[in-house]
Amino acid sequence: MRACGSKGILRNVTNMNYIGIIPARYASTRFPGKPLADLMGKLVIQRVYEQALQALDSVYVATDDPRIEQAVLRFGGKVIMTSPHHRSGTDRCYEAYCAIRNDRKAHADADVVINIQGDEPFIHPEQLRTLKACFDEPGTEIATLAKAFDPAGDFEQTLFNPNTPKVVFNRRHEALYFSRSIVPYVRGKHFSEWLTSHTFYKHIGLYGYRASVLEEITRLPQSSLELAESLEQLRWLEHGYTIRVGLTEVETIGIDTPEDLAKAVEFLRRQEASHGAMGV
Repeated sequence: MRACGSKGILRNVTNMNYIGIIPARYASTRFPGKPLADLMGKLVIQRVYEQALQALDSVYVATDDPRIEQAVLRFGGKVIMTSPHHRSGTDRCYEAYCAIRNDRKAHADADVVINIQGDEPFIHPEQLRTLKACFDEPGTEIATLAKAFDPAGDFEQTLFNPNTPKVVFNRRHEALYFSRSIVPYVRGKHFSEWLTSHTFYKHIGLYGYRASVLEEITRLPQSSLELAESLEQLRWLEHGYTIRVGLTEVETIGIDTPEDLAKAVEFLRRQEASHGAMGV
């Protein structure tokens, strides 16, 4: 992939610039067109965009589909058209960032690019602020988030679910490994006791990258662990990059299927009912 000239200059953290990019594809095996699905009067992608704007000064949608482009323009958002041939959302983020940097009208440069999933309409501004805070450490190359599993949760639906990646990290909050399997294994305990015997963390798929590092990782070949687990972040670990893990207590609802959309509608209705009861 062609470089767009990221300089890799690290400003003082109080003066750092952040750009949020939301990769959004129309094609989806389980839910085609989900960015344009209606979620109680607003598109899913619009809700993601508006949530991100509460914590970031500059946000763009990166898409390969003109239907999404036109929808974003209609609600007043910023959008970048990208190639339909990207291997991942990270690659799409990098192409979009290059286009933003090279657009004289945008006048946008960034120290950190934040990759926000386009199917997370309830992404919380506090989560984005937590991710940004990871870059208070000058050595942070890549950052992501994790949330502790509820010890009272259902083992089969949470910890055992391969669609919910887990992460383990060291005392410096640097990721050691991500897996669809349960890590770590709790020896000497029945699996029904694992959630109450150890704190497990699920990975929240939100990433921040130093702009210079984003350029580097898009050039990396796929790795054996990545191919085995189908987790892109393992490629970065295998190639020696450090991923800092911020902790969040906020629960979000991702939308992968029409059933998830129905759950999201119910979640919004409960929120509105709760606000109404409080007179908000």
